[in-house]
Amino acid sequence: MKGWLCTLLLLETFVFVVQQQVNGGRGENEISQHLSNDDRRPNPPQTDTLRDEASTNSQQDCHLSFSDIHAALRELTATVTEQKANIRALETRLRNAENTAEQQAVILKELNKKNDEVSNLNRSQVEELRKENRDREIAFSAALFQPGKGATVGPFTTEITLTYRNVFTNIGNAYNPTTGIFTAPLKGANMFNFSVYGHWNPSNPSTVSIVKNGEKVVVAHGHQDQYAVNSSKGVVLILEVGDVVYVRLWSGRKIYDNEHNHITFSGYLLFPLR
Repeated sequence: MKGWLCTLLLLETFVFVVQQQVNGGRGENEISQHLSNDDRRPNPPQTDTLRDEASTNSQQDCHLSFSDIHAALRELTATVTEQKANIRALETRLRNAENTAEQQAVILKELNKKNDEVSNLNRSQVEELRKENRDREIAFSAALFQPGKGATVGPFTTEITLTYRNVFTNIGNAYNPTTGIFTAPLKGANMFNFSVYGHWNPSNPSTVSIVKNGEKVVVAHGHQDQYAVNSSKGVVLILEVGDVVYVRLWSGRKIYDNEHNHITFSGYLLFPLR
């Protein structure tokens, strides 16, 4: 701002000086013409000397004024050039800032998109985990007879599959109380427990076995000449999908149960396997 004021002052000075020079020259010409018309006589030496001095001073003043103006113009030009450079630098920085803002907006949009995908994926994974957990919730426990009933079972000439009808728990519905058979819904390690009970009978012991896919695995046996007999066993079995497990009473053997639920069959999934 200060530079502009100085320049304006110099320009006003320049205009003033030029006007003075023009007016001075015009006055001098009029005086010369007037003198010529009056007496047509040459100017006195003193007048010529004054005129020469005035002309010299005017030339010096003009020279000084033009020099000052040129210097001011050069300074103004340098200032304008510097300001232009600053403006170009600011424009460049602005463009870079705009580009950076656009890039950041794109990145933010991508991040929001990824976040939505992750959120959807997490929800899907949670649902899958819940479904897997529901599939893994397998457990059952049942007694041989319904409440209020009691009886002796056996002896038979062939083995029979025991049907445990008094169901306490059947999470996952893998056990069928109509057939007495547990069917594995998925591959995994399963724990099974079963028990046997009978009145003393020297000729008919109480013997049952847990069977996997038709093959005997573990036997529970009780036999004595007097009083009641009982036995219980447990086993962990690796089952594939569709494998079956059940309990069979041996031929020629008998068992007894009543409202106290002496004879039970239970199982549950320990953990799944791949």
